[in-house]
Amino acid sequence: MLICRVSSVLNRDVKQFGKKFMFDSNEETCWNSDQGDCQWLILDFPQSVNVSELKVQFQGGFSAKTCRLEGTSNRDGDFTLISHFYPEDNNSLQISFIIFEAAAVDRVKITFENSTDFFGRIIVYTLDILGEKSL
Repeated sequence: MLICRVSSVLNRDVKQFGKKFMFDSNEETCWNSDQGDCQWLILDFPQSVNVSELKVQFQGGFSAKTCRLEGTSNRDGDFTLISHFYPEDNNSLQISFIIFEAAAVDRVKITFENSTDFFGRIIVYTLDILGEKSL
């Protein structure tokens, strides 16, 4: 089972803006972070995977200019950089983030740097991380 943790939720209102809404395939729901610098999320996979592609849909005006994807093969280990990616500030599903030659990881962390929102909030409607089970 995939486990997700996030840096914050707007007004701690997880019933309306919680992390689960990034994965529910509903266009009406989203994860909405609270304000602050460098919002992030961590995904723990049930087994090692090789990440190959990232799909994300922000709300325009609440995206990040720069994102950092990190991973670790040790659940308690330090994260190492896999890739930076640079989303557009719009409402479209963005599928252009291809990860080349990524090592097998058990956990990934996405740090949303330089929010387009003055207060540092991030709003994500959809997040998909594609890859293969590691052998």
